[in-house]
Amino acid sequence: MTDALRVGLVGYGSAGRGIHARLLREVGAEVVRVVTRNPARAAAAEQDWPGVAVDPDVPSLLAHAGELDVVVVASPTGDHVEHVTRALAAGASVVVDKPLATTADEAAALARLGAEAGDRLTVFQNRRWDPEQLTLRGLLEAGELGTVHRFERRWERWRPVPQDRWKENDTRAGGLLLDLGAHLVDSAVQLFGPVARVHAELRNLTTPAEDDVFLALTHAARPDGSTVISHLQAGALVGAPGPRTRVLGDRGAYLVTSFEGEATPFAALDEGDDAHEGWLVHGDERVPVPRAPGGHPDFYRAVAAWVRGTGPVPVDPADAVVTARVLDAARLSAREHRTVTLDA
Repeated sequence: MTDALRVGLVGYGSAGRGIHARLLREVGAEVVRVVTRNPARAAAAEQDWPGVAVDPDVPSLLAHAGELDVVVVASPTGDHVEHVTRALAAGASVVVDKPLATTADEAAALARLGAEAGDRLTVFQNRRWDPEQLTLRGLLEAGELGTVHRFERRWERWRPVPQDRWKENDTRAGGLLLDLGAHLVDSAVQLFGPVARVHAELRNLTTPAEDDVFLALTHAARPDGSTVISHLQAGALVGAPGPRTRVLGDRGAYLVTSFEGEATPFAALDEGDDAHEGWLVHGDERVPVPRAPGGHPDFYRAVAAWVRGTGPVPVDPADAVVTARVLDAARLSAREHRTVTLDA
């Protein structure tokens, strides 16, 4: 195996090129094969990665699986089952973009295939490496907030004219519940543990798929009997987005006001401060919190160690199945206007 990670990338759109290829370049990996039928995207891949081979379909790329260290599946969510199944059967180690699949049953089937193939599957839950997530985890571990009773996170945008793409138009595999909801739920579970009950409100205001999402998750009780309730929101028709994150405990609160350049009236609180990530708040008193080290490229550094046998799987596919079960419950809750209880 060469020093540089040799990558086959399925899809070269907003996820494949805009996220995965960017992070792969940052960690010194080499994209050597790309699957796309779009001439403009093929030209972009050839410009970005001189000498790259452009394949018209997944089987063509997988014919060269032995030349690759990892296959990254960045195709539309509705294609994940087919593409991951083919890649595992070809002997490849696989990174699949989130969500793992459109339903919990599909996700569980893929997780089983990955396990049977020698644990060669992981899921791109890169938001575990967000500075705010890392910083918040440090605060929780240090006990700065005391006993937390509520976690709020918003992923909101002001996009009154929607984009015309599969994420907005595919009512089975698109929509903000599966897209951003997969990140929001994973973040909540990683911080506060399993979900016992789910209440959801889902609407499609400007697109065929959901573009207005609210989830209320009641996490399993802690040993002392206390519980955390997570309120998670994603929306595309939000004229005043944010604040991004608010965590409430009996010793104080953690507040993150802005997020990745999204327009919000709360951003003024953080203007000109690049060393801190949010605020530790007690009423009208607020203290900036030093940003924890780390970032999204660390996911692919972990992938490199994983495929070389020197590190664990970056994200266990079983975690993605847990998230999928919560998202399935959210659909049921919204459809039947009731709270859904999950099995322990």
